[in-house]
Amino acid sequence: MQTVGSALRLVAVDRAALGLGLAPGLTLADARARIPDLAVADADPAADARLLDRLAALCSRWTPLVALDGGDGLLLDITGCAHLFGGEAALRVAVCGRLAGLGLALRASIAGTPEAARAQAQFGRATIVPPGRDEGAGRRLPIAALRLEADAAVALSRAGLKLLGDLADRPAAALAARFGAGLVRRIDRVLGREDGRITPVRPPPACMVERHFPEPLMQADGIAGVLEILLVEVARLLEERGAGGRVFEASFFRTDGAVRRLVVETGRPSRDRAAVLRLFHERLDGLADPLDPGFGFDVIRLGVPVAEPLAPAAPDLDGRAVEREAVADLVDRLATRLGRDRVLRFVARDTHHPDREAGLVPAVGGPPPGLAVAWRPAEPDEPPTRPLQLFDPPQPIETMAEVPDGPPVRFRWRRVLHQVARAEGPERIAPEWWRDGMDAPTRDYYRVEDAEGRRFWVFREGLYAGTGERPRWFLHGLFA
Repeated sequence: MQTVGSALRLVAVDRAALGLGLAPGLTLADARARIPDLAVADADPAADARLLDRLAALCSRWTPLVALDGGDGLLLDITGCAHLFGGEAALRVAVCGRLAGLGLALRASIAGTPEAARAQAQFGRATIVPPGRDEGAGRRLPIAALRLEADAAVALSRAGLKLLGDLADRPAAALAARFGAGLVRRIDRVLGREDGRITPVRPPPACMVERHFPEPLMQADGIAGVLEILLVEVARLLEERGAGGRVFEASFFRTDGAVRRLVVETGRPSRDRAAVLRLFHERLDGLADPLDPGFGFDVIRLGVPVAEPLAPAAPDLDGRAVEREAVADLVDRLATRLGRDRVLRFVARDTHHPDREAGLVPAVGGPPPGLAVAWRPAEPDEPPTRPLQLFDPPQPIETMAEVPDGPPVRFRWRRVLHQVARAEGPERIAPEWWRDGMDAPTRDYYRVEDAEGRRFWVFREGLYAGTGERPRWFLHGLFA
């Protein structure tokens, strides 16, 4: 029960209550007037949502495409996978049997479209609609199967249109003119004329392999052996596609319905099963909550949610390929052991502003969206245009220049006076008005070298002409 408005109302009832004439929406007072000893409990939508999420994870053992359908339903896209479980009828029996074993009462139907299957499960009698028979089975359903707004349902009922067949016989243009094009689309989908798509809870992986066990796997020591077998198959699939995995996910389905997932990531596309297996060992050894088989795992799945192109490795003439692979493997292991947010790498950003040109992102996993920008190439046989070390924020300096808009001839930084021997510039960098506002000052950057050979990156903030304030000078970075 739940408070709706100013009254307590029933929000869900079981089959026994339905048989006694109770229904969701009925006030608690009316319900107790009919059945004085009615057992009720407070509604807990958050707990219901968590239960539905766990059931969706359990149902992913039969298909990776599982979507939530409101607060009390699931939609499973079994296209192309029913034969793996002995056909549609056997698959339906397996799903219903597993969920019923958890103490759940359910109705399940298989049809050509998600809307047709939902309508049959809620209002129909067909458990499996043969291919091409969706319209014949759907015409006998009530218009409530369309999930219309209350006013539209009342208007259709008053017009004598009680079944979907009554609506299907009407001209689509007339229905669209009176109730909108959405009604016509719902009719077509429930009758199987138009196919729809579901939005799965978890995006399907790029490739996936799994093992089903006739007898549940009880020994945790056998998990590594199963993962190694699955990695061999995944590596073969990735090699056929010319790709490598960036994220590997192992899913463990227990016989009691619990699902546990372990994810490892790599810093570059990989199909090296030995390296990935080491990462899984690191993950298993570092679990605060060890992987508990319980009454046993009956399915273990390995998927690759993120894959990227990976060309065959070419011979490296400088002999440093092994070193690079070792460093990359070390980064992957550290990220697996310490956490992906504690091992970072630099990436280039699409900006000309020095303070924003580089960013830190996790060293493993795919590149963040919007940051896949190539670093600015260095000119051959030329000194770097940007220093390796930047100060945040830039440090103020005292300068003296021969002309107002020219480079400094000397400057004082941290109480030390530097005599400028050489200077390059200016490099004018305008502010990014969409981030800094229209009033942000322009910067003129100079690369300067003092008499001792030390090189600095300084800039003048603001211009002399057209401003009432005197420009200021800052030291932004040091060259090596």
